[in-house]
Amino acid sequence: MRQLGDRELKSINKLVKLCMRHKVEMMLHHGLEGRLDETGDKVGNAQYFNRKDNLKKKGVDFFVCIGGDGTMLDSILYVKDTGIPVLGINTGRLGYLSTVGFDDIESMLSDLSVGDYRIVPRTALESKLITQKKPRTSFALNDISVHKRDTSAMITIHSYLNDEYFNTYWADGLLVSTPTGSTAYSLSCGGPIMFPDAQGLMITPVAPHNLNVRPIIVSDETTIRLKVEGRGGNYLMALDSRNKLVDYQSVIEIRKADFHLNLVSLTSKTFSKTLQDKLNWGRDNRNLA
Repeated sequence: MRQLGDRELKSINKLVKLCMRHKVEMMLHHGLEGRLDETGDKVGNAQYFNRKDNLKKKGVDFFVCIGGDGTMLDSILYVKDTGIPVLGINTGRLGYLSTVGFDDIESMLSDLSVGDYRIVPRTALESKLITQKKPRTSFALNDISVHKRDTSAMITIHSYLNDEYFNTYWADGLLVSTPTGSTAYSLSCGGPIMFPDAQGLMITPVAPHNLNVRPIIVSDETTIRLKVEGRGGNYLMALDSRNKLVDYQSVIEIRKADFHLNLVSLTSKTFSKTLQDKLNWGRDNRNLA
């Protein structure tokens, strides 16, 4: 577990104290064992979990992430297909996904206890890395991407949609994004913004050499297969913010996962309002004339 910042540690301690005060049962990430005691906060007989645990079988009702949106993205590795609702306490900067502030933690517990919240299902991606060994499957919430390994020559990415050849991208990389991921890396590469309940996947090239190539949206029932060529022995594959090296003999299959990640919303704020708040849409001075 990475080093915790002061804001994160302060938020964790506050949440733990409130849970103990209101007799809310907790399970803590195993990386926190012994670390909260260093701050003088005793957590009693708290239970701990790791990535291999089935949280549903352990009776977990809510999965709370403390950090930024990157921490929220990692929650899929723990929750997986259990359907457990995920809620984020934001100690980061932008906070598209983790929306609860430090001052709202106590009211958050109150809202959860009385059922004053709604569940927002988000499409997840499943990737299958087909190698000479056993295929490996993993999941992502924002995007799955391939990239050249360093600053040298571009890579060549052959793409297939439902086993039909589609295009060959000469580029620094290629992204396959969910609607949730449309406001992340894909947006900075010129991709469109999609509402979270839209039913599609985006394919967005990163710095393409083919000047007539543009981002596209395909049905979320599409299986996307990628075969990469390039110099050297391998390239980078990223699942949200998690990277791994992949050799050029491998094939990547990407499809919509057969489950959703359920996010908890404590407000009635719409996605349109989020765009206004985060991207300042509708704030043009001419609108005030």
